[in-house]
Amino acid sequence: MKHKIAQVRAYTTRGKGADYHDQSGYHWIDDHIATPMSAYPEFRQSRQSFGINVLGTLVVEIEADDGTVGFSVTTAGEIGAWIVEKHLARFLEGAYVTDLERIWDQMYRSTLFYGRRGVVLNTISGVDLALYDLLGKLRDEPVYALLGGPVRDELTFYATGARPDIAQQLGFIGGKMPLQHGPAEGEEGMRKNLEKLADMRERVGEDFWLMYDCWMSLDVDYSVRLAHRAAEHGLRWMEEALIPDDYWGYAELKRRAPEGMLITTGEHEATRWGFRQLLETEVDIIQPDVGWCGGITELLKISAMADAHGTMVVPHGSSVYSYHFVVTRTNSPFSEFLMMHETAEEIVPMFSPLLLNEPVPENGKLKVPDTPGFGVELNPDVERIRPYSH
Repeated sequence: MKHKIAQVRAYTTRGKGADYHDQSGYHWIDDHIATPMSAYPEFRQSRQSFGINVLGTLVVEIEADDGTVGFSVTTAGEIGAWIVEKHLARFLEGAYVTDLERIWDQMYRSTLFYGRRGVVLNTISGVDLALYDLLGKLRDEPVYALLGGPVRDELTFYATGARPDIAQQLGFIGGKMPLQHGPAEGEEGMRKNLEKLADMRERVGEDFWLMYDCWMSLDVDYSVRLAHRAAEHGLRWMEEALIPDDYWGYAELKRRAPEGMLITTGEHEATRWGFRQLLETEVDIIQPDVGWCGGITELLKISAMADAHGTMVVPHGSSVYSYHFVVTRTNSPFSEFLMMHETAEEIVPMFSPLLLNEPVPENGKLKVPDTPGFGVELNPDVERIRPYSH
C-alpha cells in the first residue's frame, strides 16, 4: 500500500542539552578553538561568544496517513521551523512518502531565491531525513536497507576531541584535535599548535592517526606553513583550513601540501553543485554533514560524484544519520565520532539527551542496528515547542 503524507510539523527544543552547540560550563568543544572570528581577540576564546549556539535545534516530524511518524533533528532552529511550516509543507502534505526525489527537487527549486546554502539547506536536509525515517518505519526496515544494504559488517571510527590519547585507549583508529590558534596569534600561536601536536604524538606513538580540524580559520600561507611543520610530527590530515567558498585556495593548498598529508574539507558545503566545485580542487576527502548538505537524497548524488573522482566521503559527525549511509558505501571506509563528553574522556551519544536508543561505538567499532528507520526516538523529557503552524 502506498502511503501519503498527512501532516508536517516543525519544533524547536528548550532546556539543558537540547542543542549540541549550546554547551554550559566548561566544554572542550567551546574552549579556544580557532575559527573565522579568531581575527578578533574579543571573540577568540569561545565560539559561543560570536553566536555558534544562536540557531538551536530543529525537529521535523512527518506523519503518514496511517499515523506512522518519522522524524529528524538538525540545526536550523526557529528559522528552519518557519521555513518548514510556512513554505515547504505544501510540497509534502498530500504527496506519497516515496516521492523523495520530486519532493527534494521542489523544496530546492522553490527556495533558490533565498536559499542555496546554509540554514535553508539545513532545513531541507531535516525534512529529507525525516522522510527516510518515516519510509523505513512504514517498510519495517532500517534506512540502510533503503539505500541498497550494507557493504561491511560494522563501522570503524576515528574520534574528534581534545584527547586523542584517550581515544586511542578507547579503540579508535585516530584522533582529530581542534586547532586552537589561528594566524592572528602569530608565531607564538603557531608554536603552541605544534607543541600540542608534538606532545600528543609522543603520547600515542607513531602509528595512531592524528589530524587537525582547523574550522575555516586559516589562510593559504598559514595553512601551508603549518602543514609542512606538522608533517614532522606525522599529521595525517588538515581539515577545513579555509573558508568554504575559497575553492581556489583549496586547490593551491592541495598543490603545496607535504607529500602524503591529506587535505580534507566539506563540512560546511552543500548540494551536488557545491561539491562539484570542491571535488575539482582535488582535495583528498570530502566531509559533508548529512544534516546540512541536503539530506540523504542529495548525499547519494554527492557520493557518486566523489566516487567517480576517486575521492573518499567521510561525513561530518551526525551520528545515526550518517551511520546508515556510510555502511552502504564502499568509498566511505570509516566514520567520525564526535566526542561530546565535556573533556572528551568518555563515550557519550552525540544527541543525548534529545535522542533515545542512539548507538555508540565500542572499541572503535559499531554494528548499525536493524531497527526500522534510523532506529532512534525522541526523548519525551526534552521540551519541544511548535512556534509556527500552517
